[in-house]
Amino acid sequence: MRIPVLAAEDMTEHQQELHATITARRGGVRGPFRVWLRSPELCERVESLGAFVRFESSLPKHLRELTLLMAARHFDAQYSWNAHVAAAVEAGIPEEAVEAIAEHRQPVFAEEADTAFHAFCQELLETHFVSDDTFARAHEHFGAQGLVDAIGSLGNFTMLGMCLNAFQVDLQAGRTPPFPDIRGFGRITGGGDRSQP
Repeated sequence: MRIPVLAAEDMTEHQQELHATITARRGGVRGPFRVWLRSPELCERVESLGAFVRFESSLPKHLRELTLLMAARHFDAQYSWNAHVAAAVEAGIPEEAVEAIAEHRQPVFAEEADTAFHAFCQELLETHFVSDDTFARAHEHFGAQGLVDAIGSLGNFTMLGMCLNAFQVDLQAGRTPPFPDIRGFGRITGGGDRSQP
């Protein structure tokens, strides 16, 4: 990591309270929270938003996890991907779809609602806009609240990926790199062999 992890004795009272809250809700202070604690007011708000989009939003769990994977891949955030890929599959995202997203291929979903949701998120991430047809398809399945919550998820997980990469938060040891074109904190040419570190 590009900055030292805060030691308990160096934390302010507010940082210590946040550390305890994050540990209670998430089982420990890991990944981006080790960075966000440096700005406790931001950390407090980010943790609250992150908890909402992960655990409480109107979207079904598998689509909450899908937004995380899509934002992680869009920003090549390997730590985030590795931390959540198993949960995404367990929640119902097909392994073949996960592999397709990792390899920048078009995933296939069994349900039209999932296909419409992915198209909405993908268009927004890639083009920064959403066509009328794509919006209408997604709105039919999820309504206004669902689409607002989808954008909240994408925004949260985009910020997460940017934090992880900018501060080079340590990648999980012993994990196969999830993206064929990324090693460490940089892009490689030609895609590379996914089995190589």
